[in-house]
Amino acid sequence: MTQSISSKTSINQTIKDASNAVLNEENTLPKPAQIVTLPPYIENHDHSYTQIVIGLRGKSEFDVSGVGNIVGPGQGCVVTAGESHAFGGIIDKPDILVLNLPKPSSGDPLLLDRLNELNRAQTYFQLDSQIQKMIQMLVAEMQACPEDQLLARACNDTVMALLMRHTSQFNQVNKDHRLDMHAIDLYIETHMGRKISVAQLAASAFLGESQFHALFKDLMEITPHQYVLNKRIDMAKQLIKQGGASLSHIAEMTGFSNQSTFTHAFSRLQGCSPSQYKKMC
Repeated sequence: MTQSISSKTSINQTIKDASNAVLNEENTLPKPAQIVTLPPYIENHDHSYTQIVIGLRGKSEFDVSGVGNIVGPGQGCVVTAGESHAFGGIIDKPDILVLNLPKPSSGDPLLLDRLNELNRAQTYFQLDSQIQKMIQMLVAEMQACPEDQLLARACNDTVMALLMRHTSQFNQVNKDHRLDMHAIDLYIETHMGRKISVAQLAASAFLGESQFHALFKDLMEITPHQYVLNKRIDMAKQLIKQGGASLSHIAEMTGFSNQSTFTHAFSRLQGCSPSQYKKMC
């Protein structure tokens, strides 16, 4: 009996030590496997490690270096290290499974090299029913034990081991990078009362910030910042004409930090102050 208790204690300690070792080994990376609920708006970033993204519930939109697609349950994409990518939920607050891969020097070099060298046409993939069922079981376990590092590693290793033999391509959309100005205008109008950065506009167009800035300037012959400012002034003019709102309130509604900043920008672009414009209406 004493020996049995001692063995059980030893096993538990071994598991604990192994879990700590996994944690220490990966302290420079996110968890090996994570379940993420995507926001209902577009974000844009990159990172120094490769990711595999697999849809679990709902639908999301991804754009990886200009290659876009809708990712639903049983579908996924490869985001190789350093690639700029945009993503956001479009239906039912989608959940995705994210596998964060170690650098090739610390993992399986053949598998990681193959993933990192994937041709752009293979960015998106479809899982067969067999691996989908296995992923569903692993995800259920992860949801029950969200802090279990060994389980997260097991999920990562299992899915990666089977991924190459249980996937196929599905149709994708290659962006031609002609800016959708209607969508950009809608984003600006929706967020008029807030600060709007070039990075946010770029993400709404599924582009990196520098690429978006260059394309926008070529198309509109002004910078995105100037365009947003003009939109704010146009909206302010409409509100002044409508009446019923003070100039300080109009400044707030059109995204200016204060009335003084609003007056300066309005006067510079219109050649008269907001109060003078109001008298002319």
